[in-house]
Amino acid sequence: MSERTLSIIKPDAVAKGVIGQIIADFEANGLQIAAMKMIRMSKRVAQGFYAVHRERPFFDSLTDFMSSGPAVVMVLSGDNAIAKNRELMGATNPAEAAEGTLRKRFATDIEKNAVHGSDAPETARTEIAYFFPELEIVNEK
Repeated sequence: MSERTLSIIKPDAVAKGVIGQIIADFEANGLQIAAMKMIRMSKRVAQGFYAVHRERPFFDSLTDFMSSGPAVVMVLSGDNAIAKNRELMGATNPAEAAEGTLRKRFATDIEKNAVHGSDAPETARTEIAYFFPELEIVNEK
């Protein structure tokens, strides 16, 4: 089933210069880029995006990190895009991530973990709409 998911290459991975390697992994695994842009989130934008975590103890450090430098936001599409992206990313904690996953290869730690991906279809719709108007998204084949 073809679907869309949001992916973010976080500031730590952008700073390491691994944007191309991450995108190559997506494409090599059947995910197409339907939209993409580099942004620098303000603290307010990061807080809005991660509002679901507002009451969590890591909220301030997470939003500080996400607003600390450029990030690449993109819409990935393809068959089972959400599950495929999450498999490619690996566990949230890179120490627990499987060998070869993006987080195992590129993450700094549990918070600076290189990439973000939507966890469900409803979340994907909300997250995509946060960064991309429909006009900016290329329809799948």
